[in-house]
Amino acid sequence: MAEPGFWDNQTTAQKTVMDMNLLKRSVTSMTGFQSQMDDVNALAELVDEEEGENDGEFSEELRTVTDDLFKSLEELEIASFLSGPHDKCNAFLTIHSGAGGTESCDWAEMLYRMYTRWAERNGYAVEVQDMQQGEEAGLSRVTMMISGLNAYGYAKAERGVHRLVRISPFDSNKRRHTSFCSVDVIAEIVEDADVEIKEEDLRIDTYRSSGAGGQHVNKTESAIRLTHLPTGIVVACQNDRSQHKNRATAMRILKSRIYEKNQDEKRAEMDQFYGEKGEIGWGNQIRSYVFQPYQMVKDLRTGVETSDIQGVMDGDINRFVHSWLRAGCPTSRNKDIKMED
Repeated sequence: MAEPGFWDNQTTAQKTVMDMNLLKRSVTSMTGFQSQMDDVNALAELVDEEEGENDGEFSEELRTVTDDLFKSLEELEIASFLSGPHDKCNAFLTIHSGAGGTESCDWAEMLYRMYTRWAERNGYAVEVQDMQQGEEAGLSRVTMMISGLNAYGYAKAERGVHRLVRISPFDSNKRRHTSFCSVDVIAEIVEDADVEIKEEDLRIDTYRSSGAGGQHVNKTESAIRLTHLPTGIVVACQNDRSQHKNRATAMRILKSRIYEKNQDEKRAEMDQFYGEKGEIGWGNQIRSYVFQPYQMVKDLRTGVETSDIQGVMDGDINRFVHSWLRAGCPTSRNKDIKMED
């Protein structure tokens, strides 16, 4: 970085800086853990020397630093599972409403809030790329980019169908309703990664953006929808006022989706990612959220469950993400893991 001309090529320079920051974080986490180990050993020696003279003075502090040590150890353990080629990348997370009509659209908006809160809890930035409102309430579809170190590595655990059971606020008879939404997560592929998109394979549609934005949004067709004809993949972007910027973002998302699909086909395990979602309805859910008659959120892949539905809807979903990563395989059915409140 100190060499003359380092910043002449901004793309190469930014990649170098990003690689340096990743390495620095890895080293810092290990050296920090070693420092905690040294503190625990030093306190343990002091506790041994106490022998009842100042009983409990250092013992309580030892318990505190030991608890912190185990938390750091857990973070290192979880990070060690993120060994995929794109786990460190940013993530595009898309929520689609499914079976359930207005209920499903409202459920999609609740999931959007949950993932936004989860990203904030973990220090990630969130930028909405495309949002389609439901006919009566909620969201029909929303795509957001979650930016930060290992965003995709963690967010990929959420890919699948999410099922909600509750007494509907839209039902005057106060009956229980079941709603479904699908969540799709792909890594942001910064480089082309051997993905070539021919111009003749694209259908490009422009339209006026929806939502807030003032007169500029209402008068210009700045929103972009790209359809990749060979695969049928459709992406849209309307978060920017510039049509060129929206097109560049949409192309980036499209390349990421095509790359993910190609990787699935190479691995011959389509059920691991796209196939696992299946139809957005009964029999395909990865997680159930029950609000009434009892309160429980349960991950059907790992068996992890909790009755703290408010905490989960406020973004406290790391218990599910971490257990999925520990399971090591999306198809794991380990029923012995249970998270106590």
